[in-house]
Amino acid sequence: MTTAANPVFVIQHTSGEYLGQIEDHLEGRGVRFTYFRPFTAGGGLPATMEFAAGLILLGGGPWGTTGGRAVPTLTEELALARQALALGKPVIGFGLGAQILCLAAGGGSERADLVFELGEARRVADGALAGFLPVRFPIAVFMRDRPVPPADAEVLAVDAAGRPALFRCAGNCFGFTFHPGFKAGMAEDLIMEFDELPDEFTAALVDLRGTQRAIEDALIPIMTGLIQETGWMRAVTGG
Repeated sequence: MTTAANPVFVIQHTSGEYLGQIEDHLEGRGVRFTYFRPFTAGGGLPATMEFAAGLILLGGGPWGTTGGRAVPTLTEELALARQALALGKPVIGFGLGAQILCLAAGGGSERADLVFELGEARRVADGALAGFLPVRFPIAVFMRDRPVPPADAEVLAVDAAGRPALFRCAGNCFGFTFHPGFKAGMAEDLIMEFDELPDEFTAALVDLRGTQRAIEDALIPIMTGLIQETGWMRAVTGG
């Protein structure tokens, strides 16, 4: 059951990475959201997805999903994501969250070193995100391991290496290898939180600061399309 009062559940894996600029886009449209922080003292995960409007799985800094450094709550989050999928709820994953979405939806993940890099994504599917996805847009990737989309997923955008940067699966679920609302302060906080420095961190941070405005500009159409595809505005307005 979904009503206008149902919030989107947001699973946070680190203190440093949160929704960032996405918060303003949700709040501006009246879409409620509730954070769950299982890594904190007394924190936990939702008991059920039944009364949520959807699920957002954030990135995890140095956490991944393979044997290298798997996020401690991986098993529980996979169960939540699978329940959301079974209920037809939208699941959105960024970085680590995209890996969890893939695993829950029948895809997988592959081991890769922790990276922090700036790049550009290119749209490869006409009409992606209700026609709002830009043809080209900057992306900031801070992630260990990589998502492997399910065989029936639709790749909407690829990075400079031709790898999926944004994909769609199960109709209303989307995986981003990047965080579309990432901010320079998040990268700085992640380094202080974990004391693990990705290769070329300093250069990437300089690039991020220089690209921040372009990331903010690209987020406007991305969120416009994402909100339409998830139906969260309809849940708010009752339409």
